Amino acid sequence: MAITSTETPTHGVEITAAAAAKVKSLLEQEGRDDLRLRLSVQPGGCSGLVYQLYFDERTLDGDAIRDFDGVEVVIDKMSVPYLDGATIDFSDTIEKQGFTVDNPNAQSTCSCGDSFC
Repeated sequence: MAITSTETPTHGVEITAAAAAKVKSLLEQEGRDDLRLRLSVQPGGCSGLVYQLYFDERTLDGDAIRDFDGVEVVIDKMSVPYLDGATIDFSDTIEKQGFTVDNPNAQSTCSCGDSFC
């Protein structure tokens, strides 16, 4: 007899304290507690793949979810292998502001910094 699991898959992506705090702040500004931070990999850009990072109220079949002290990070099942070990960070400096993804699986990136392979 096969045993089926209803447990939600997890992923190997991390989120820094700065990024988690920014996500919480943005969700509080929106007055929404039903949104998750979704990270995915899509075809495009100079090097072949681009990151997409956005708030999503949906969960899709096969999504991998991790909760970081109230911040849920969701990754679709096709993106999980590309993102294993990646870290989502947030910078707020004069030089740079916004979310970044540090991905050890990216073999190369393009000069614009928006895509990888």
